[in-house]
Amino acid sequence: MANKRPRTGHERLLLSRRLSLTTRILAVNAIALGLLAGSLFYIDNYRNQLMAERFIRARAEAQITAAALEQASKKRRRAMMAWIGTEQRQRLRLYDANGALALDSFELAGPSFAFVDPEVESWYRHAARQLDRSMDFLLGAPQIPNYAEVDDAKASAWPEVVEVLESGQTSVRQRLAPDRTPVITAAASVGEDGEVLLTMRNSTDITKRVRDARRTLAIIIGTALIISVLLSLFLARTIVAPLRTLVRAAIRVRLGRDREVVVPRLPERGDEIGLLARAISDMTAALRQRIDAVEAFAADVAHEIKNPLASLRSALESMDRVEDPQLRQQLHDIASHDVRRLDRLITEIADASRVDAELSRTEFELIDMSALVTALVAGRESRGVNRERILSVAGAPPGETYVVGDPSRLERVLANLLDNAVSFSQAGGAIEVSVRAADSRVAIAISDHGPGIPPEAREKIFERFHSLRPAGEEFASHSGLGLAIARTIAAAHDGTLLATDRDDGQPGACMVLSLPLRGEW
Repeated sequence: MANKRPRTGHERLLLSRRLSLTTRILAVNAIALGLLAGSLFYIDNYRNQLMAERFIRARAEAQITAAALEQASKKRRRAMMAWIGTEQRQRLRLYDANGALALDSFELAGPSFAFVDPEVESWYRHAARQLDRSMDFLLGAPQIPNYAEVDDAKASAWPEVVEVLESGQTSVRQRLAPDRTPVITAAASVGEDGEVLLTMRNSTDITKRVRDARRTLAIIIGTALIISVLLSLFLARTIVAPLRTLVRAAIRVRLGRDREVVVPRLPERGDEIGLLARAISDMTAALRQRIDAVEAFAADVAHEIKNPLASLRSALESMDRVEDPQLRQQLHDIASHDVRRLDRLITEIADASRVDAELSRTEFELIDMSALVTALVAGRESRGVNRERILSVAGAPPGETYVVGDPSRLERVLANLLDNAVSFSQAGGAIEVSVRAADSRVAIAISDHGPGIPPEAREKIFERFHSLRPAGEEFASHSGLGLAIARTIAAAHDGTLLATDRDDGQPGACMVLSLPLRGEW
């Protein structure tokens, strides 16, 4: 069985691709608040701690009171139970050895507390009790029996009293009053005669404290929720609004309905959205320049091809009407020249149109420019293509001028520059080639002693189909794309190609190819 490919981080994010950024921001903050709201459940621990403390207190009070009653006379017992019941807001019952009710503090001094009737309470109390039931259900709290009025005269009506009679150990129980407040009862043995004391307290303060704590926490959570939602919406607005603006601008660029689409750069934002806005703006400007360049190139191609085609058509149409053999030969020569011109032009155009794409796929390698220049000049000398011009190479020795690039493309740039220098030089003229490394750059300068290039034309010569030819050279022998292609290749290598004056001040042109120096690969 093939192993499953693990999901990438991008694929995992696609699980939430249907959610907007605003929804995601709100969801993340809601999760954090949900975890905070979960602290409501820990209030149950607080309540359990309070109940445990009250159980201990009820047990101790029952044992202390039982010990005091054991030492008191019957008359003293009545006064003691009445006083304790009133002061402690308890109900004390004393059962004799036969399980009959002997004394009751409510009968001796009147009731010290009364259970609240839920029917007469406000809706707020009803809602609080419903919340108590819901929390107990969610927490799986044990069921607590409800308090019910029983026959006070019989000890058997109270399980805790029966437990004391059987085991002699103090017993504490909990029940719920009609308003769901805890009723804590404790039974303790009084002496050795089998008497049992039963104490009962309605601990309404426990419920009040738990509800107060829950209400306070709910207020905190509610306030935090409101603040979180407002901050989330503010954060979403600062993120989503500029993104939507960028999206609308990008759609307009894609549709092309507005040629001068202004993509906001958001200069006031120094965050990632500001960086994105400026990157998209720059990308749009570069795209527009590329589109304009393509349109201009297409127009220039049509214009350049139209001229030789018109000449070729005229020569072929005239050939059928001319009977003079000499004139027909001239027309034939014109047609042949135009065909060669078209072939050269189409080849140069195809090369110029695909040079960017080919360079983007080329694997660059480490190149010693000094060795490349030396080998190129030597090869030209051996083939005799310099037409009696004298080429010399000077500068850095091999091993000190390494660059990273495509050697065949860089060789083409240098060959084009040398061809131009040869074209503009007189027979026997000198052409100097220098290779130098300085300031993390390698500069290859090719200088001739020709007429030079006027300052106002030094940028125009790199435009496509612009041709500045020496006097006496055959018309249309060049396409005007060589230097444009050379500059494109130089730019693809993070380099520059410029036309300047000679360093020594003598007449002539100097073409300088500058590339980044790479000491290590």
